Amino acid sequence: MNFSDIFVPGRVCLFGEHSDWAGGHRRTNSDLAPGAVIISGTNQGLYARCRRCPGELVVRSTLTDGSVTDSWRVPMELPRLQAEAAAGGFFSYAAGVAAYMLDFYGVDGLEIDNYKTTLPVKKGLSSSAAFCVLVARAFNQVYALGLTTRAEIEAAYQGEIATPSRCGRMDQGCAYGQIPVMMTFDADRLGVQPLRPGGDFHLLIADLCGKKDTVRILADLNDAYPFANTPRDQAVQRCLGPENQRLVTAARAAIEAGDAAALGALMREAQAVFDEHLMPVCEELRSPRLHRVLADPRVDEWAYGGKGVGSQGDGCVQFICRSPAARDALAAYLQSAYGMPCFELDIARPVSVRKAVIPVAGLGTRMFPYTKAVPKTFLPVVTPDGVAKPVIQVIVEEALSAGVEEIALIIQPEDEPRFRAYFQTDARPEALSKLPPALADEARRLSAIGRRLTFIPQERPGGFGHAVLLAERWVGQEPFLLLLGDHLFRSGESRSVARQVVEAFQTFGDSQSVVGIYEEALSRVKHYGTVAGEWVAEQTLQLSRLHEKPTEDEARTYLTVDRHGREGFYCVNGIYALRPRIFAWLARQAADPAGEIQLTDALEALRQEEGVKGLVVTGSHFDTGIPAIYAETLARFAE
Repeated sequence: MNFSDIFVPGRVCLFGEHSDWAGGHRRTNSDLAPGAVIISGTNQGLYARCRRCPGELVVRSTLTDGSVTDSWRVPMELPRLQAEAAAGGFFSYAAGVAAYMLDFYGVDGLEIDNYKTTLPVKKGLSSSAAFCVLVARAFNQVYALGLTTRAEIEAAYQGEIATPSRCGRMDQGCAYGQIPVMMTFDADRLGVQPLRPGGDFHLLIADLCGKKDTVRILADLNDAYPFANTPRDQAVQRCLGPENQRLVTAARAAIEAGDAAALGALMREAQAVFDEHLMPVCEELRSPRLHRVLADPRVDEWAYGGKGVGSQGDGCVQFICRSPAARDALAAYLQSAYGMPCFELDIARPVSVRKAVIPVAGLGTRMFPYTKAVPKTFLPVVTPDGVAKPVIQVIVEEALSAGVEEIALIIQPEDEPRFRAYFQTDARPEALSKLPPALADEARRLSAIGRRLTFIPQERPGGFGHAVLLAERWVGQEPFLLLLGDHLFRSGESRSVARQVVEAFQTFGDSQSVVGIYEEALSRVKHYGTVAGEWVAEQTLQLSRLHEKPTEDEARTYLTVDRHGREGFYCVNGIYALRPRIFAWLARQAADPAGEIQLTDALEALRQEEGVKGLVVTGSHFDTGIPAIYAETLARFAE
């Protein structure tokens, strides 16, 4: 039985600690301000292999010191799991999550081998929440439940609060991976917005080697809720409400601007506000080790600023460092002067998508007999500015509009001379001299485009997935943009449709592939890949299912998506921002001599392994691969 491999990072709360549970009190007191936090996944985390285990939950963990626990076992029976969770202890978190998954999803048993742990425990980095997310994700992947990240977060949260541990909803934000995320908490409503850093941030987190009583901290601060009865209560609510919102808003702006100095200054200010309002409420928050380090003037040589981590107290301290070299120097200083072990956290600007792949080697059977003479990708269209272009040129220009630097066209070998003649051969001088200025510029631009093209032959018909797999060596271990060779786009905003997809991929920190999607009539879904999922943002679905060209009955049964109370169907528009992991799934299909290599099947496997998102693009979609629809495209695209 195959194992599923899972990694879940810890999470560090950059700003907004305690406001998650404070915002939850709006259930009772609507005058309170919603909570808001900015968190980021850590470089450290939990590594595990998981597989089915009939009738039993079996967990084994490797601790940070390398020691390995004995295998812990409990029957997959709801009363037993609930009792184990309530009893507390190291494995109570696994029992709590398993009880929830059994109760709500009817799963069977699971074996989890947490074979490597690099995340410190009880240091404000949500090690318990990371473990709960790990268990929820393991059930999700092993049993192919199709749960979204939010659903995994809910399972992890419900599992953790079934134990004696107390946590807020932000702790499970580690489920979003190693990207900065802004989360808002309004009663039971959770909002999530991944942030796009405008630059690189070099954080250092140091273990204060002290003690903290999180239960005591939470109990003392919760005394101020839901209604303030004393000036001290008012101070707590002001700190975790309006003051916190002000600081989190400013911190978001600094992150998106790439302003490390401003972010460091905001950390100093946030710590001062925290100390002024909350330190008098709880003795644990006096945290002498934390404040001794923050007050050390030597630290300013290497850091723009710093603050406590998690619930605060003497657990960990975090710093925004001036450079990677400054971070190394600060880590050495803290180790020598205070005996504090340190670890790094990098928040990086979005990864660039440098390469695009466009398969155009299809036989074009739906456009026969025209394609007997000319490849279908050379079908003509007229652009809104009145220029006649082949479909392939419009698609290549769409890819370039997303910021890619190189493009590979997957072609039939016999068509290569035609492509080279069009893109890489200059127009004859006598023809160029007769062109009006606008078209002469077009000819020169074609030559410039041609220099960015690579041609990869598809020697035998093998389907769309096979064509994509042929580009593996050329792409390398980079994310890449994939475009269908017979789909055109018209954006409804300043960014092109391809740019929208790439920026969505970057927004989520390149942690999941993103496919462009659009709403389609039920009668036409039979022509296209169709998806279902749960909304995680206004325009973004966390996909739970992909189906290639479903029937209307299949679409009604499995692929209906509710949006703002209205049911609809969403199809893939032909633009994908893909992680290179897709090639491994295509290669697995290629290893089966009886099977056909299908991109949709590989995407479905990728979705189950690491998740795939769908972005509803702003703009129009035009198909050129079906005669009747191509006729519509000719008229509509020129408008």
